[in-house]
This record gives sequence, C-alpha cells and structure tokens, in this order.
Amino acid sequence: MQFGVFSVSDITRDPVSGHTPSEAERIDAVVQIAKKAEEVGLDVFAIGEHHNPPFFSSAPSTLLAFIAAATERLILTTSTTLITTNDPVRIAEEYAMLQHLSKGRMDLMLGRGNTAPVYPWFGQDIRQSLPLALENYNLLHRLWREDVVDWQGKFRTPLQGFTSTPRPLDDVPPFVWHGSIRTPEIAEQAAYYGDGFFANHIFWPKEHYMRLIKFYRQRYAHYGHGTEQQAIVGLGGQAYIARRSQDAIKEFRPYFNEAPVYGHGPAMEDFMRQTPLSVGSPQEVIDKTLTFREHFGDYQRQLFLIDHAGLPLKTVLDQLELLGGEVVPTLRKELAAKRDPQVPDAPTHAARVKAKYGEAIPRQPRPNANRGDNVTGASPYQDSDPAVQTTYPGH
Repeated sequence: MQFGVFSVSDITRDPVSGHTPSEAERIDAVVQIAKKAEEVGLDVFAIGEHHNPPFFSSAPSTLLAFIAAATERLILTTSTTLITTNDPVRIAEEYAMLQHLSKGRMDLMLGRGNTAPVYPWFGQDIRQSLPLALENYNLLHRLWREDVVDWQGKFRTPLQGFTSTPRPLDDVPPFVWHGSIRTPEIAEQAAYYGDGFFANHIFWPKEHYMRLIKFYRQRYAHYGHGTEQQAIVGLGGQAYIARRSQDAIKEFRPYFNEAPVYGHGPAMEDFMRQTPLSVGSPQEVIDKTLTFREHFGDYQRQLFLIDHAGLPLKTVLDQLELLGGEVVPTLRKELAAKRDPQVPDAPTHAARVKAKYGEAIPRQPRPNANRGDNVTGASPYQDSDPAVQTTYPGH
C-alpha cells in the first residue's frame, strides 16, 4: 500500500499570524514539502491543477519534473489533471516526458476540477464537462498505446496519422487514476479501462464514497479485469497531528474556522464526526484511518491533505515528521496484516513493465531516419507493425 500527501496548491492567509505567503514562497514551500515527504519515508506526493488565484499550480508537470530531479524514490502524481480543459494530445506529450525524466516514478489522476470559470478560459462549455471528460480520455488512452492514431470526435480537430512523442517509457503508459466525488460515469470509465479510481474523501460522509467505490468495483469485475476486491482504489483524507489531541484541536481550530472551503460552516468537531477529517494525536489519526478499510475494503493508496488553509511551512513539516515517523509505519503494519492476499499491490512502473515483458528487454521506440513528419508512408518507428500505414490528411 502506498501512503503520501497531496496539495491543492492554495495560497491562503494564515489566520494566526496574519501572513499571506507570496506565490514564490508557496512554490518553494511545496518543493520542500515533497522533499520532506520522501525523507520521512512516504511513497507519494501529489499536486492539483488550478488556473486562478489563490492557487499556484497551473503547470503541474513542470513542478513535478523539478521535484523528480530533487528526489530519488518518491512517486509523483497529480490531484488532478484537468481532462476537460487540457488538450489530450498535450497531456499525452507532457506526462510521457515526465515519465521519462522521473524514470517511471509517476502516474496521474484525471478529473473535471471544481472551478467553473476555467471552461470558458480554455474555450470549453461547462455544460459539456462530462462528455469532454469521457471523449478526451478515450483519445489519451489511444495516444499512449498506438504509434499512429486516426481519430475524430466532437471537441477537438481530427487527427490523421498522428504520433504522440515521446512514446511512453518502455512502451508502458503511465498508470491513470480517475478522480471523482460524485459522478458514476467516471467510475464506469475507470472500470472499463481497468484503471484506478480515486475518491478524494474529504468533504462528504463516508456513505457517499462507499456507493461510488462499490459501483466502481462491480463494474471493474464486470469488464473482466479481476474480482471486485482486486479493483484499484485510492482515497484522500485530511489530518492535523500533534503529540497530544488537545494541542491538535487547539492549534488547528483557527485554520479550520477560516478555511475557504469549509470555514464559517459546521463546528470542527461536527465536521470530524461527519467526514474523514482527523485532528488529534498520532494514535487517533491511526485509529480513524484504519476505519477506511472497514468502509471501502482493501485499497492501494492513501493520500493526506496537510498543507492547506494557511498552515505555515514549519507546521506542515512538523506534521510530516509525525505522519512519516509514527502514523504511517503503524498503518502499514496494521493494514498489511488485515489485507486479503488476493488484493494486488498499488501499480508501479516497474511492476507494469514486468507484467508486460517478463524477463524480455522492454521496447525502446527508435524513429526511422530522415523524417520530418508522421503522416507519410509507414509508421515512424523502426519496430512498429509494418501493416500500419499513414497518409496525409484530406482537404
């Protein structure tokens, strides 16, 4: 099982000190958070995608590439990549490049996002968000698996004889998680392709997520990828940890009360009872996280949100010390002891290469010489299927 942290990249006023960090401060801080996550033994760091203040992560692939160069073991991912307003061709290219630069230490989570104005900013209609998400991923899935793609859809210009470059590392596409908080069609899509399903598991009661995950598991089995319990599930969650629970409650309360996403709403204690929010000692966070398995079954990835609502960097780094030093080691041991042996591990690039090639040498695509296009003659790669032919687009 993989454990990690994710950031929504908010830049929020600290209600205790009154300080609002600059964009430069927060970008530097999130790099430090990722490096600290690796240092304390966590497996995954994830960053969201936003294109408006007060968020800074408009270019997650660039940020993750920088973090990849500063780390050695950490798996880097998104939370989420906007499949609706990004061109799937650009997603294919950018994240295949990140896959190469990180030597396979990456995957990505796709989602529709929760910022309505982003749609017109990128020339899309929010009323088409679900058809956009479905069509764009269908294309992305092909771009990573076919050297030459002919495609026509509703929301972008057609492709004829198109090759996305670079090809995925070892010719094994990045693993994809489909993130959703309310949409069964997205769970259906994840199940159809045998991809992972990630429930952000932050704001709503467990019963809501239980329905979505149960549906995903049923459809995963329906499409023949394995049993329901073998479906690939990831969960989010929120935590604030202190040595003593009284200190955790006292320290986090002003941040909770002023948080843009839930401040001035329910009392923190009510929110803790109704949602996955864990505020307390390491043992209290452990105990609550262990209930997730009871509700959702064995799962493969647990990410915690710990850097939002204006929390200062030092506080976040202290949280990571407790999370990596005390909480996660116990969770690993407890969850491993309860885990059904039929449940697969979290997907990694190395494991997926092994599954595809066994002991054989993985494919490393090599272009044919002296080509300046990908629309004439045979496929542009030396080892492609010779039956594949491409032609110039018609007029």
